[in-house]
Amino acid sequence: MSTVLSRDAYFETGLDVLSDLGYGGLKLAEVCSRLRVTSGSFYHYFSNWADYTSSLLAYWLEARTVRSIDRLAAIGDPRERLATIIDIGLGLPHGAERAIRTWSNLDERARRTQEEVDRRRFEVVYESVAEIVEDTRLAHRFAHWSVFLLVGYEQTSLPKDRDALRDIMIRLMRFLEENSPSS
Repeated sequence: MSTVLSRDAYFETGLDVLSDLGYGGLKLAEVCSRLRVTSGSFYHYFSNWADYTSSLLAYWLEARTVRSIDRLAAIGDPRERLATIIDIGLGLPHGAERAIRTWSNLDERARRTQEEVDRRRFEVVYESVAEIVEDTRLAHRFAHWSVFLLVGYEQTSLPKDRDALRDIMIRLMRFLEENSPSS
């Protein structure tokens, strides 16, 4: 059962556990079982469970938000940037994100990380929209709508329908275009 893995493998597996089992299912035994490693292998990378969970939150912030925003910076056209933001949003591990929101209600570290993720996601949408509409109030509202929509999608108990989420985001983009100065 001994396998050498990277730290990222532990983090991706943790996100998978969160997606599949929720915050309550995130346990050392589950992570190790899915990776087919012993707890000794785990302790090669992490000093304890708190070290792992803190590192998992940092990884989630970096891998699912910071890196995505960094890639967006290379897209000069704000409309194209928003279309890419929609694609990124559709591709997020929504089950893990839902579980992290639950976690953030119970743990200060998770709450701070969740707030940072929400702030950064809001800002990248706001900045992109502000380039299109030149109306800070509308850009502010659009960014809020986008974050509210994503969080609501992740939190609902309805079956997940990415096509419906994409459709409503496209409709919001049309609304934005209809209200931009160039239309």
